[in-house]
Amino acid sequence: MNIGEWLKSLGLEQYEAAFRENDVDAEVLPTLTAEELKDIGVSSIRHRRRLLEATAALRSNAMPAEASARVSPSAPPDLIGLPGASETTAERRPLSVMFCDLIGSTALSSRLDPEDLREVICSYQACVATTIQQFNGFIARYVGDGVLTYFGWPQAHETDAERAVRAGLAAAAAVSEIKTGAEPLQVRIGIASGLVVIGEPIGAGDSRQQTAVGETPNRAARLQSLAGPGQVIIDAATRRQIGGLFDCRELGTIELKGLPEPVPAWQVVSENRALGQFEALRSGLTPLVGREEESELLLRRWTQAKAGMGRVVLISAEPGVGKSRLTAALAERIAAEPHIRMRYFCSPHHQDSALYPVIAQMERAAGFAHGDDPATRLARLQALLAATNPSPEDVALIADLHGLPSADLAPLLDLTPQRKKEKTFEALLRQLEGLSRQHPVLMIFDDIHWIDPSSRELLDRLIERVMDWPVLLMLLFRPEFQPPWVGQPQVTLLTLARLDRRETVTIVANVAGDAVLPPEIVAEIADRTDGVPLFIEEMTKAVLEAGVQAPAALSAAPHPRLSVPPTLHASLMARLDRLGSAAREVAQAGAAIGREFGYALLASTTDLPEAPLRQALDRLADAGLVFARGTPPEASYLFKHALVQDAAYGSLLRGRRQGLHQRIVAVLEERFPDIVQAQPALLAQHCQEAGLAKQAVGYWLKAGQQALARSAMTEAVAQLRKGLDVLADLPDNPWRQQQELDLQAALGAALSATKGFSAVEVGDTFARARALAEQLDRPEYLVPLIAGQWVFHNARAEYRLSLPLSQQLEQIGAVRNDAAAQLLGYAWQGADYLWLGEFITARALLERSLADPAHRVIKGLAIDPYVTALTFLALTLAYLGYIDQARSRMDEALPEARRHVHTLAHGLAAATWLDDATSSPMVHVEELLTVVTEHLFPFF
Repeated sequence: MNIGEWLKSLGLEQYEAAFRENDVDAEVLPTLTAEELKDIGVSSIRHRRRLLEATAALRSNAMPAEASARVSPSAPPDLIGLPGASETTAERRPLSVMFCDLIGSTALSSRLDPEDLREVICSYQACVATTIQQFNGFIARYVGDGVLTYFGWPQAHETDAERAVRAGLAAAAAVSEIKTGAEPLQVRIGIASGLVVIGEPIGAGDSRQQTAVGETPNRAARLQSLAGPGQVIIDAATRRQIGGLFDCRELGTIELKGLPEPVPAWQVVSENRALGQFEALRSGLTPLVGREEESELLLRRWTQAKAGMGRVVLISAEPGVGKSRLTAALAERIAAEPHIRMRYFCSPHHQDSALYPVIAQMERAAGFAHGDDPATRLARLQALLAATNPSPEDVALIADLHGLPSADLAPLLDLTPQRKKEKTFEALLRQLEGLSRQHPVLMIFDDIHWIDPSSRELLDRLIERVMDWPVLLMLLFRPEFQPPWVGQPQVTLLTLARLDRRETVTIVANVAGDAVLPPEIVAEIADRTDGVPLFIEEMTKAVLEAGVQAPAALSAAPHPRLSVPPTLHASLMARLDRLGSAAREVAQAGAAIGREFGYALLASTTDLPEAPLRQALDRLADAGLVFARGTPPEASYLFKHALVQDAAYGSLLRGRRQGLHQRIVAVLEERFPDIVQAQPALLAQHCQEAGLAKQAVGYWLKAGQQALARSAMTEAVAQLRKGLDVLADLPDNPWRQQQELDLQAALGAALSATKGFSAVEVGDTFARARALAEQLDRPEYLVPLIAGQWVFHNARAEYRLSLPLSQQLEQIGAVRNDAAAQLLGYAWQGADYLWLGEFITARALLERSLADPAHRVIKGLAIDPYVTALTFLALTLAYLGYIDQARSRMDEALPEARRHVHTLAHGLAAATWLDDATSSPMVHVEELLTVVTEHLFPFF
């Protein structure tokens, strides 16, 4: 598709260069929003409307005869927002579903001629379709007199639940205004939010439809059946996502046909204009964390403003980093001071509504109520303005902003629109100046990246004049907005960074309150939320609501099992969707590889040719979703936020997800042998996700054994247990038994180091491994396994249980002609008899065990049996009263012990005991503490 020719056909060819500079191609074009058109330079409201109507027609695969064509009231409108073939891959994604049904259609059919009825139905459908289009909804299908609509597909927005509710209220109001010549039309509406599978047409031939599969659409339809005329009923998930943006009446828990459990429901009464976006969506603020310097800066600017030196502070940060929370903290600190606070909220739904934040703020301040007549509203407005004793002309101009009649407006009717705007701006600025004479004023403009042009122009004038007034003006925006006021003497630019790990942990604790989360869970939250306060709070709440108490519930490598909180998922998916399907699919493939992924592996995993792949990666990097290092083919990429990776990965269907992991495994094994050798845990993760269970077990075993060799015992325990978890789902046969034997044997050694020799888990693991070795007739495994059992019982002072095991070691050594095992059996029998008080027998066995120092290595044993025999002999001699001989044997043991850290710990422990028993200076205790603390040996 030629974008230039398309624009020319609309008479808008002047935007071709802007479209080209912003990489708007045929794929991105159908998904453009009003906000994005404005960002690329389409400043004319009329032109934006023409472009949006034309792109809507593109999405329905029908180029309009003329760009201004609207939905015809005489025929049902086409599906709105239908994606092209490139968008038909099915995905898992959160969706808000609205079901709108016409009330009384059966009665209408009995009263009206079929042709008249058709006109009524078409008018109703066209009315609903037009309303839905205003809020970026997608009409999935018409079901009799019902209209099924999706918000969040084919393109997600961060406010999809809010858009659905706004569309529902607007549709109910719009339909009631349709003139039919009979009774007014009424609809009832149900809205539900939740996870669905959507994207691939279901059905055959002409009946193929883009259908969302899951409980959510059914819940919306059932809720609709409960609604009365003109009512909008929502479920708990929608209620949670809209927060306090709307006034809702709780309906209690309701039985819905076809659903197993009753569900809570609410009726949406009206928009709540008393609260802004921040207050409405984030009630119950936690203490501000990590913003001490920024808070002090704002306090200094407030002090200067109070002294008559007006100041402007521009606060820039990503969504969720804490712009609004920082300004709320300032408001809390100065709450006791006399001042006037004015807060303005820009909205993505009102970017084309002149002075929307100003009008909405005055309506809140005046106390406009739903249902007030014009006279009441005018009276309330006049009472608000009276504080500054304005002129009648100023009152008339401001009343006109609100669409309210005033007797003093007549002389102004002859003004040109530009002159009237100028006078209105002056009236508003005089109002602010008058208020500032009474008390210092704190003004906060939220989300000015969504500001309308007229409000922007008003701000330009205000910033010029504020220097002479006791006013602190704070403007909050996202990084993509480029403020033109930087550099002026009264203006300060403040950019908020993300929080560090310590501050993250503090927020988790604040949100958790009395609940104590395990350190592993807190660490996992910190890893996944990247210092973004909103992410931290929402993820912590999700963990608390899910009752998660183990890190495995949060994450099963490499991808988290705890889903992204619904309050965040829509905004994360919206950022991906805005980049087009190719970039989204690349993000999904990258997410399957991991949070960090290389170009070479990604290129081998996806089906995209090189040029589109690079273009998609550039889009992801330009949008700030990934960091890029180097240039392809040597480039590597890192998801900026772990939760962006989670959202991209979570949108994949199970089959496609497994296919990606299978391809990743194949590519790694074929082309990246160094990664396979160095990172078996990575291969195990991908094999597990790919459904390659046998391969996963092998890689988990290899990873655990490598970790053991590096003394990374905690990691070894985790990896070996994952291998056992995968193995548990496989059929029982000799292969599985052998794999379990290898895993259990390695796990026993790792648990001994992490839990201590006497932990019950250690004994159970060695016992299970020994049973498997005997079942499979693998005698070569028995010596280290029996040794593990002996250490377990000996450490628990269960000498009557450990003695038979040391005797078995001696017998196995004799039968198999294994001198090392036989000598170990003598040594450990000597230790058993030592602790049983049979010192003469102990001495004889220990001295016998030292007869051949050359046979001292036992494979799989973490301690030198020759050194332990020397130390046990030293203790035995001390008990027998041969103190000098005891010290001589201990002096012989310690230099040998220094060859191996576990043996050294044992030797130092024995030497410390000997020092104490013989009332000698405690010369070994400090070194013992150092060794066991550094190497985390819990037993010692």
